[in-house]
Amino acid sequence: MGPSLDVSVILVAIAPFLAAALAPAVHRFTGAFAGWFLAIVPAAIFLFLFGFLDEVAGGEPVRASIDWVPSYGIGLSFLIDGLSLTFALMISGVGTLIIVYSGAYLAGHPHQGRFLGFMLAFMGAMLGLVLADNMLALYAFWELTSVSSFLLIGFDHARQAARRAAIQALVVTNLGGLALLLGALMVQHLTGQWDLSGVRETGDLMRLSPFYAPVLVLFLLAAFSKSAQFPLHFWLPNAMEAPTPVSAFLHSATMVQAGVYLLARMTPILGETQAWMATLTVFGGVTLVWGGFSALKQIDLKQMLASTTIASLGLLVLLIGQGSEAAIAAMVVYFVAHAFYKAGLFLMVGVLDHGTGTRDLTALGGLMRKMPVSFVAAVLSGVSMVGLPLTVGYLAKEEMYLGLAHADPSSILVLLVVVAGNALLAAVGIAIAMRPFTGATVETPVPAHEGSFGLVLGPLVLGLLGIGVALATAWFGHDILEPAGTAILAEPVESHLTLALDLGSILFWLSLLTWALGAAVYYQLDALRALLRRADAVIGWTFDKGFDVLMFGLVRMAGAVTRFLHHGRLEVYLVVVFSFFAIALLAPWLTLGGLERLMPPSALGTWAAQWSWSDLTVYEWAVVAIAIIGLVALVIAQNRLVAILSLGVQGIAVAMLFLLFGAPDLSFTQFMVEILSVVVLTLVMTRLKLDERDHRPFEDALRDGTIAVLCGLGVTLLLSTILTGRLDNELSGVFLATSVPIAHGHNVVNVILVDYRGFDTLGEISVVMAAGIAILALIRGQRGAGRIPLPPARSERIKGMVR
Repeated sequence: MGPSLDVSVILVAIAPFLAAALAPAVHRFTGAFAGWFLAIVPAAIFLFLFGFLDEVAGGEPVRASIDWVPSYGIGLSFLIDGLSLTFALMISGVGTLIIVYSGAYLAGHPHQGRFLGFMLAFMGAMLGLVLADNMLALYAFWELTSVSSFLLIGFDHARQAARRAAIQALVVTNLGGLALLLGALMVQHLTGQWDLSGVRETGDLMRLSPFYAPVLVLFLLAAFSKSAQFPLHFWLPNAMEAPTPVSAFLHSATMVQAGVYLLARMTPILGETQAWMATLTVFGGVTLVWGGFSALKQIDLKQMLASTTIASLGLLVLLIGQGSEAAIAAMVVYFVAHAFYKAGLFLMVGVLDHGTGTRDLTALGGLMRKMPVSFVAAVLSGVSMVGLPLTVGYLAKEEMYLGLAHADPSSILVLLVVVAGNALLAAVGIAIAMRPFTGATVETPVPAHEGSFGLVLGPLVLGLLGIGVALATAWFGHDILEPAGTAILAEPVESHLTLALDLGSILFWLSLLTWALGAAVYYQLDALRALLRRADAVIGWTFDKGFDVLMFGLVRMAGAVTRFLHHGRLEVYLVVVFSFFAIALLAPWLTLGGLERLMPPSALGTWAAQWSWSDLTVYEWAVVAIAIIGLVALVIAQNRLVAILSLGVQGIAVAMLFLLFGAPDLSFTQFMVEILSVVVLTLVMTRLKLDERDHRPFEDALRDGTIAVLCGLGVTLLLSTILTGRLDNELSGVFLATSVPIAHGHNVVNVILVDYRGFDTLGEISVVMAAGIAILALIRGQRGAGRIPLPPARSERIKGMVR
């Protein structure tokens, strides 16, 4: 691949972020047409990626890489194979329609530009995730999806429910993110590869490793948290606090599909083991049934769709766990079908909400005549969700039953679970597509009216795609299914998709059973909803409430720890800090033979000689005298002011030592620090009585004196031991050799501070700056409080609040 194509592929993941940065400005200049203008970016990405279909279908993955951290052999690498291309096409294609929809849905909203920026960043994070080959890049984009979804779910930050939902999603998915990072580091350590394509080439190395189990658990935790698998499913329904375009995008082709993608990508590396198959099948099956029944309990259309998303994610995970060619083919087809119908239905629900003012299923009815376009869009997506013939949903269902229709007991049990789950999904699909539009006309909060062109375009196109792609069965099987299945299984997969009905096949009768059960559940929907809600009331506990209890306990524990460690008694802080400082100095020195090294019997005279005082000059004696005078004055100080000034004398002595031994810049810094310290301490102490001596009990003085002597002794012994050893000039040589050619500085000390220790110096400057600002704020606050007393009424209100 040439450099230009490398840049083009990498730009696919970067372009949405650039568009996101420009979104507020675009909205400011284009107004109501901002969605149309910004949709050009995902549309261009879709067309660019669509051009790789033939190449990828021919068995030639496209790779792109640039140096990222070359010193560690880490590159920012991307891979376009059948799996990543399928996901990327769905993300960019569905994303294009949702960006257009967002412009119409939030028309007139003061923060529409910011919202569109968040949506594009969300798209960019997901595109980077599915295209990344490097595991660290995958992790970075993984976390970006969590951050961008947090911003989108909490977009209406004035509502407490939205803030809670955003925090809950961030906490749960970040837990999986940490697991993914640790798992990636373990895989790299075991295989020596950062790229997933390189890890796949190691064959069974990971499966045969003694660390297979912990790696498997980490990757499953990452995938289950992101794709809302039981019992980490509870955050997804709460994410419906986000605006409808977010829900449509998040549930169809992004975010929650990231975990499914990760499991599919890791199948050649961690799959084909009993632990893999059993875990994914069990958790996927439980999630499928749980989500299906949860959807029956809801009356809010968005909540119903959210619960069916949980069920669909469980179905995808179950199919990956089965691992057969037909099951993987079903997983790929169902992913495409689900993206089409779920995005279409969510967008249609947004149209209903706009056009009627409610999403309550029981408060809607008879809208067919007033909202005919929405009705057609709902039916088109609904038939695919039910899995009727001539839809992609039908192809997916047929492939599922083909992969699971085996005679062994475990396969029969899994097949029954899938049939039951599909029937529940079919019932909910019928309810959402039909109930709001049929039956008696119900008066709605807003007079029912059809949505604008920007609102109805997305649902209509997605509904038509659910049928059109199915009709192009041969193309779909050859260009989408086969490359994606081959990438997942690491072996050729052959498509046998067909729309033909074989009345004598077991697959047809399983489909018929599914439709019959779905219709039966739909006709008993109200009764089943009432029964399930009564069961919830009896149980009285949910995973969502459990999360609240856990977070409340975490906050309480953090408060208790904070009160224990940060009690506000400065004296105790200093005693603890300097006690551990003395231990840190003396314990290693004693246990590692510091005494023998400092004073070996044969070298006692040599050691004593180096402490000879006869070589000191007059001015060096003067510095020693200043230090001793300052020390004595500090110890016998009768009041705080004298103690502060005496402490400054000690600092001046240290600064003069720096000056005498060839470090004038350090000396100047020390002078400034000492002068500033004395001035600041004096200013802070002005509100205390500086002419009085602090009364200190004898035991306190003995304790503090002992700690001070131990700290001084530890520093002295450590430095003496270092001076008696061999001076290693290797690091100094590096600084001297590279100071001018690399850092372009002749003052080596400055180069060390600014370049080699740049972040350390920046941190020190930041601390000093923050301390100075805090002190200035305290001084100004005290003066302001003295000049501007609070009005009596406001003072009384504040006292009342405090009480």
